[in-house]
Formats: sequence, C-alpha cells, structure tokens
Amino acid sequence: MNKATKQISKLFAAMALAGAASYSMAADNIKIGLAGPVTGAVAQYGEMQFIGAKMAIEQINKAGGVNGAQLEGVVYDDACDPKQAVAVANKIVNDGVKFVVGHLCSSSTQPASDIYEDEGILMITAASTSPDITARGYELVFRTIGLDSLQGPTAGNFIADHVKPKNVAVIHDKQQYGEGIATAVKQTLEGKGVKVSLFEGINAGDKDFSALIAKLNQAGVDFVYYGGYHPELGLLLRQTKERGLNVKFMGPEGVGNKEISAIAGPASEGLLVTLPKSFDQDPKNQALVEAFKAKNEDPSGPFVFPAYAAVQVIAEGIEKAGDTDTAKVAAALRANSFDTPTGALAFDEKGDLKDFSFVVYEWHQDGTKSEAK
Repeated sequence: MNKATKQISKLFAAMALAGAASYSMAADNIKIGLAGPVTGAVAQYGEMQFIGAKMAIEQINKAGGVNGAQLEGVVYDDACDPKQAVAVANKIVNDGVKFVVGHLCSSSTQPASDIYEDEGILMITAASTSPDITARGYELVFRTIGLDSLQGPTAGNFIADHVKPKNVAVIHDKQQYGEGIATAVKQTLEGKGVKVSLFEGINAGDKDFSALIAKLNQAGVDFVYYGGYHPELGLLLRQTKERGLNVKFMGPEGVGNKEISAIAGPASEGLLVTLPKSFDQDPKNQALVEAFKAKNEDPSGPFVFPAYAAVQVIAEGIEKAGDTDTAKVAAALRANSFDTPTGALAFDEKGDLKDFSFVVYEWHQDGTKSEAK
C-alpha cells in the first residue's frame, strides 16, 4: 500500500467513524444524503433504497453529472428509529447537505422532515407511505411512492371482492406506518360490509404470538390483515401454522421481503402483499436491471426503482431550476413531469405523486411473487 492509498484509507475510516459513507470526493459535488436503515430489523429495505439511489448517482455522473457538477451520495444510518432519524437529520444539516433521499420508515421520515423543512433541505422519500408526511403543506417534502390512503383501499377492496372472507382480523404494530395502513384497510372493509371482528396492536419486536393466535382462533377469524414489517409477520405466520390455525394473511409492502420466507418458511406460501409494480419486469428497464445484476445487486425490491427515480428527479429538478437552491428546485419539481424507470412522475402541491398504483401479489415460500388474480 503506497502513501496515497494509505491516506485514502484513513479518510474512509474517518468517515465511517462519523457515521456516514460517501461515494465521491470532490469539493464542488452536489451532495445527496441517503438516509435509512443500514442496521436494525428492516435493514434489508434500507439496502433496496441505497442500491437504487447509488445506481442513479453512478449513471448520472457517467453521463456528465448535473450542470457540470458530479453527484455525491452520503449514507446515513437511522436504523428506522425516530430518535436516531432526528439525530441523522441534524447531522445532515451540519454537514451542509441540501438534498436527501429518505428516510424509509414513516415514523422516522416525519420527524426528520420537520427539520429539513425548517433548514431548507429538499427531501424525497422513496418508501414512506403515511399520508401524514405530506399533509402539512411543506414546500420541500416529496415522495416517489404511493400513499397508504391508496394502498389500504387497494388491499381492502381485493379482500372484499376476491377473497370474500367471513370474519377478518386486522392487526398492526402500533407504529405510524403499520397502524395507519391497518386503519385504512379496516375502514375500506367495513365500508364494503365485511365484518372486522378484531382490530388489535402488537409490539414491534415481539417474538411470541400465542396469545394473539388464541384470540384469532376464539373469534373464528378466517382472514388476517397485518400492518407492519416482515420480522413480526414472519413469526406470526410460522406460529399460526404450527398451531394448526388455517387462516389467510395479507400485508403491505413492508412485508414484501425475501426474509419473510426465511422466517416463515412454508407458512409464507400464499401470503397476499400489496407492492409497487414490478418495475424490474418492465422491458424498458432491462438495461438498468442488467446493470444491477452486474454488481450482484437485486433489482426486484419494492424500493429500488423508486429510490433511483428520487435521485433522477432531484438531478433533473436542479437542471430545470438552473440552480441548487432548494426552493427553486422544489418549484421545478411541481412544475414538470419526469420520465423515470417507474414511469412519468408528476407531483401535486403536497409533493405526492399525481399517479401511482399498488398491485396485489401472491407471495411464495421461495421468495418469489406472482400477481394475484
């Protein structure tokens, strides 16, 4: 190792100790904070977001960058914890970063976005679906994924019209995302005359669901909707099957992860999941899919392409604004449409997409999925 190599190694080590990893080094780069879980129970979802965003940065830089400048991605780990997300947001402010792709969990995104709005930082989340995030009239908050107010009715209507259960339980993890989507599903089901006999919360991190399973059995439930993330649902699926309770399950995009098959095994077969469209299956995206595969990266995760699109619209927003002033970029985002791998994206006044659709998939125990019919 020569002297220059040692200096570079020391620089990366120092950045790691500071809690961030940077992808490019020039002083006049346009920095984009990539905020989400590097660690914690849902780090797999963070990885989806990071690989999508970093691929966009790499490809935009190869094509000449943005107005002559290169993009620089800096990863920040919030572990999907609201308190850590606030600490990350303050670090991003102190680091002088003006653009953020993140956060991932709605409960982390909301408090972080308060700081970004106050400090003039433009944020695009590629994964947080809670309507509350964009309901506050903020100028600098956007997202490249749909809302639970869309995802919930998509799930509820499918349950009522296709599954047609007699007795439904709606369970959630008491968190902003999980309880929010569960409530939307419950309201949709009740609006269609479907009986919801149990609406109950568990605690994120719970491992033993025997008491809940006994309640499901006692209530005569034949269908369970779960609002939350895959670690808890995977265990609930497995334990329900082990106890001989034959019920069908459904969950949101927060459970659509191959890890749920690793946790639940055969009990994950037939799970229904609402997810964004499989953008990796779109023929127009095949060159991009091959670029991911060349890096041994999986392009099929639900947040990969929305994260790629988030970086792309930031870059094109800067180009259209002719400036990195975030207020001008925000105005450019609302005034234009962007042709991305997830389709043509246009934002409303709240920063939400004008058009987005969730698809109901059937999950398989080998970690694959097929569109539910």
